[in-house]
Amino acid sequence: MKLLTQVMGIGVLTFSLSIILSLGSNSLLGVIPLIPSFMLLFFIVFVGIIFDVVGVAATAGSEKPFHAMASNRLPGSKQSIWIVRNADRVATFCSDVVGDIAGTLSGAIGAAIVFRILLIGPRFSETLLTTVLIGIVAAVTVMGKSMGKSLAISRSTEILYISGRLLHVGEQMGIKIAINSKYKPKTKNPNKRSRK
Repeated sequence: MKLLTQVMGIGVLTFSLSIILSLGSNSLLGVIPLIPSFMLLFFIVFVGIIFDVVGVAATAGSEKPFHAMASNRLPGSKQSIWIVRNADRVATFCSDVVGDIAGTLSGAIGAAIVFRILLIGPRFSETLLTTVLIGIVAAVTVMGKSMGKSLAISRSTEILYISGRLLHVGEQMGIKIAINSKYKPKTKNPNKRSRK
C-alpha cells in the first residue's frame, strides 16, 4: 500500500508539473521570436541533463564526506546528507520525473518550432524538418546524459554539495524542500555495555 501511494503521488506530481510547464512554455513560444525559441528548447534539454546528473550522484555518493562539514556547520552539508539518505526518492524525482517531463516538453517545443518555420518558409518539408530537429535534440540529450553520468559518478561529492547548498539557500528563503534535513549523526547505543 505504501508503494502504491508513492507511485500515485509521483504520477500526480508529474501530471501537475507537466501541465504547468507545458502551459508556460507554450505561452512563451507564442510571444518570442524563432531564435529564442531554439534557446528555450535547448535550455529545457539542459535542465533535464542537469537533474539526471544530480539523480545519479545521489545514488553513487556517500554521506561520509559531509559529516565533517556538518560538524563545522558548513552551509549545505546537512542537506547533502539528506540527499544521500533519500537517494531513491531524489533519483526518482530528478531522473524520472524531471527527466521525462523535459523530454516530453522538448518534443512538443520542437514540433511548435517546426510549425513556425513552415509558416515562414513553406518550401521546407515538414517531415524533413521534424526528423532533423528530433535527431538533433536526441543526440544532444544522449551525449549530455552520457557525459553527465560519468561526471556524476566520479565527482559525486562535489555535485551533492552544490545541490545541498542550493537546498540550503531555498530553505533560507522559506522553501522547505529537504524535509527533516536536520543532521542526526549515527551514534552508538549508550546502553550497550562492552564485554570484558
